[in-house]
Amino acid sequence: MEQAKLRFLKIIYEWPTFGSTFFEVKQTTEPTYPDIILIGINKQGVNILHPQTKDVLATHEFSELSNWSSGNTYFHLTIGNIMRKTKLLCETSQGYKMDDLITSYTDYIRNSTMKEKEREKFIL
Repeated sequence: MEQAKLRFLKIIYEWPTFGSTFFEVKQTTEPTYPDIILIGINKQGVNILHPQTKDVLATHEFSELSNWSSGNTYFHLTIGNIMRKTKLLCETSQGYKMDDLITSYTDYIRNSTMKEKEREKFIL
């Protein structure tokens, strides 16, 4: 029985939405998406899902995110760089939670990377 549980966990761990916190938002900028979408945020990045089918419409690693901001009624996400960027503007009362979650993950990744580089200095 324990082997089956372990195999199950190994399988679902690979799913792009594993460990996500989901937010239902009204998006106003992307014509190919439905008006209402789900945004899933996990340790891998940001996933955009169809609210009914739960199909993943887009996946963006944190390295692809150039900016994000939030307020009482909105969450804005900029994907890409100066040459090619896309803005996703969303209406939501949970923007601050989304902002905080992305900031927490990116801070963690940055700090982990810095610690790893420090360790490499001592090894070399």
